[in-house]
Amino acid sequence: MEIDSKLPDVGVTIFAVMTALSNENNAINLSQGFPDFDVSPELVALVDRHMRAGHNQYAPMQGILPLREAIADKVKQLYRATYDPITEMTVTSGATEALFCAITSVVKPGDEVVMFEPAYDAYVPVVRLSGGIPVFVPLHHPSYHIDWREVRRAITARTRLIILNSPHNPTGAVLSAEDISELIGLVSKTGVLIVSDEVYEHIIFDDIQHESMACYPELAERSFVISSFGKTYHTTGWKVGYCLAPPSLTREFQKIHQFVNFATSTPVQHAYAEFMRNPGTYSPLAGFYQAKRDFFLSLIESSRFRPIDCRGTYFQLLDYSNITDEPDIAFAKRMTLEHGVAAIPTSVFCHNGSDQKVLRFCFAKKDETLRAAAEILSRI
Repeated sequence: MEIDSKLPDVGVTIFAVMTALSNENNAINLSQGFPDFDVSPELVALVDRHMRAGHNQYAPMQGILPLREAIADKVKQLYRATYDPITEMTVTSGATEALFCAITSVVKPGDEVVMFEPAYDAYVPVVRLSGGIPVFVPLHHPSYHIDWREVRRAITARTRLIILNSPHNPTGAVLSAEDISELIGLVSKTGVLIVSDEVYEHIIFDDIQHESMACYPELAERSFVISSFGKTYHTTGWKVGYCLAPPSLTREFQKIHQFVNFATSTPVQHAYAEFMRNPGTYSPLAGFYQAKRDFFLSLIESSRFRPIDCRGTYFQLLDYSNITDEPDIAFAKRMTLEHGVAAIPTSVFCHNGSDQKVLRFCFAKKDETLRAAAEILSRI
């Protein structure tokens, strides 16, 4: 049967493609963003305990209250922001679900949505499914900074939403206080809303402060702030995230959420609620991953790859222009097939396939994995 597809030019994501290619060729997978080291045994034990305690049925649609209260406490401690666990918070099945619900809850046909490229690949399809029009503003290589003059030119009377991501996947760039000042000036006295993808909020380096939308009342009042337990606790397969938003936005968000999956894993929510009460479960994360980043960079120092500054996330961009002029997709596939290391080409994060001869490598790996990959990279 012929189907008139709503996303005719969308296929399997590059992450699935590169992971499959890596598995088929027994390559070291530095492409897809997940750790290869173990989850905290204490956290696993908590999930087990709550399963055995009978917490195995549907959770409330908004998420269990103890977890929402724990999130509220963390946000107040870190960002001096107060969110009501009853009216301003929703637990979701991963940050991607939260992004879907946030975008679809406010974007209507013909609305324009400003986003920055390279962009995480989930944004554009959801905007298009809602009938929205993506408006792309480039992040400028190699620092991947925002030119706010270009953003102002992109804003029109039809602009409904701006999508931000900091720390930024795939570039590792981080919003500065100056960026926040520009953003406040841009949206004040407008009806423009914000989706702020902050899933790497705890993975930020070199003593830089994470500029959450939650920190700034004039931004928080118009923002969906989205984060992820998977990134924080090395549990990407458990798929639990959350969204903070003022009551009017949360109501619209939950109208969508209740028909997407209604509720998220109950025993896992209970486990997170207990585990995150101790700030020591997330506060060391920046130092942990900064050490991983620095270790990986030290190992490839003699290679022909050139690192681009990474201020956050667990991804490192490497410029390979000293090695070959091949398009990044072709080189990424050849590197996997011939050399046994998989990475992600960054052109797939741009609607026009902009190719800057840069690959994304995930360093959320065991030291031995990084050492083995770096030994290969240094020979290319």
